Amino acid sequence: MPATLMNERDLEFMLYELFDSDALTSRTRYQDHDRQTFNEVVNTAKTIAEKYFLPIRQKLDTHQPTFDGKKVHIIPELKTAINAVNESGIGSATADYELGGMQLPPIIASAAASFLTVAGGVGMGYNMLTTANANLLQAHGSPELINTWVKPMREGRFMGTMAMTEPGSGSALGDLITKAVKSDDGTYRITGNKIYISGGDHDLSDNIVHLVLARIQGAPKGVKGISLFVVPKFLLNEDGSVGEDNEVALAGLFHKMGGRAQTSTALSFGEKNGSIGYLVGEEHCGLKYMFHMMNEARIMVGTSGAVLAVAGYQYSVDYAKNRPQGRLPSCKDPQSPMVNIIEHADVKRMLLAQKSYAEGAMALVLYGTQLSDDERTADTSEQREYAHTLLDFLTPIIKTWPSEYGPKANSYAIQVMGGHGYINEHPVEMFYRDNRLNSIHEGTTGIQSLDLMTRKVPMNRMQGYKATLHEIVKTIEQAKQYDSLNEYTQKLSEAVETLKVTTEVVLNGMATNNIDLALANSVKYLELFGHVIIAWLWLKQGIVATKALSTKVHQTDEYFYKGKLQALQYFYRFELPQIAVWSSILISSDSTSYDMQADWF
Repeated sequence: MPATLMNERDLEFMLYELFDSDALTSRTRYQDHDRQTFNEVVNTAKTIAEKYFLPIRQKLDTHQPTFDGKKVHIIPELKTAINAVNESGIGSATADYELGGMQLPPIIASAAASFLTVAGGVGMGYNMLTTANANLLQAHGSPELINTWVKPMREGRFMGTMAMTEPGSGSALGDLITKAVKSDDGTYRITGNKIYISGGDHDLSDNIVHLVLARIQGAPKGVKGISLFVVPKFLLNEDGSVGEDNEVALAGLFHKMGGRAQTSTALSFGEKNGSIGYLVGEEHCGLKYMFHMMNEARIMVGTSGAVLAVAGYQYSVDYAKNRPQGRLPSCKDPQSPMVNIIEHADVKRMLLAQKSYAEGAMALVLYGTQLSDDERTADTSEQREYAHTLLDFLTPIIKTWPSEYGPKANSYAIQVMGGHGYINEHPVEMFYRDNRLNSIHEGTTGIQSLDLMTRKVPMNRMQGYKATLHEIVKTIEQAKQYDSLNEYTQKLSEAVETLKVTTEVVLNGMATNNIDLALANSVKYLELFGHVIIAWLWLKQGIVATKALSTKVHQTDEYFYKGKLQALQYFYRFELPQIAVWSSILISSDSTSYDMQADWF
């Protein structure tokens, strides 16, 4: 039996046993839905993935987009596949009915999209960025902007991008120089260059709606002087049809080690008369608005990291169960039959590591997706504000932990499969290459760690930090009902204390010592915090599994829940203890990296 795209039993566990998605149907927004409609959407996505994306997965990887100096060329099968997604409604599954959406909970949409991501690589990235673009405009744009641009994006006729990075500024957005000059008609003329713009040019839609960060002429320097503009590839006629070119020129394509289905572009705006741009919201508030899309994109990146880890794990498990090789060390008879490699202890170790990373990361990103829903649709304003506090705090971890440990899982998948792992006749090497990009997308790991330490932990009198620890402690108390989980409640309690002591020392160091030295090991703080979060989510999974095993269950479910508990044990015994080393580095303000001189390299 070939490996499945996703573990459907585990998705069911996550959606309905861990996060109780059934309860969402009591909310007004989702009252038209039930578990049957949720499952129908997931199954539709699976069908599209298997019919349209899976047959071209390798071709998307080996036939990168090309540019002949005038036009981008992408294999035509991708447009057929994306059209199938749009026609199904899944491309705008979470959007309002009146804008052509299905008003589905984001957690269900994310589960559905996981099949498309595994089957099509970043071929679905065009749709995902478009959704995030439309969500930003719906939240911060004027009614005119929403009416003009959001509906065609929801319908799949237009696609969207986020255009931030410039050749001279990279992630340092405060240094961007793209210029906006106001015209008499209230529009702006945009001039400048942007690079690494995913989906920046293609022939998959009638128009491309760029959200461009630019500095209005005379605006203050730094991030406070940045504004946000809608700059379409083509202007529209009065009847809404696509009109003349808007001076958004493709300067070239970048060719990546992974994620090859999605164009990565260098764009030039307004080389002649200036590209026409439409201001989003107020002047000088652009970065605040763009963070709406950036934060959504961070969750998307983390989800990609988790999903690709799951896919590699699924594939290598299937391979290990069916690949005979060698005998156990206890067997001295060379004439005895070989065993499948899944019987070898070290292969089990690598598969357990993958399972603990992949399913821990999947729980994290689905939790973040549910929080993004709760902050908009939870029953009370207090619940919505609390969800916002948690999500805002956890976003750097949601983005980073899966994008760091997802590739580690994929690396193990390659190792499990040996020589079969690194040839492109099998997809695990592609999963690794695709996943390796995620730790860079939407802010590198180092940038996310600085965000966590300098902004998210201390902000609002540490509300997000305290709320997160409160949730962890609640789970520990729940787990204490089960004697079999005592080892894990004790270890997680100790990990929380380690985190508290480390955080106190780190905050004090930032306030009283050399700030550059205090932040030199920020990545280790993020990794420490991330491990505590994943340990917490594994304990939540352990509670569900333990409770289920206390009743009579089918044998396949018994195996499933026991697998969960064994992965929980692996993470607590092999992974969580590492936080002690990271804590000691942070508490001692280790200066190894800080003291290194450029001339010594």
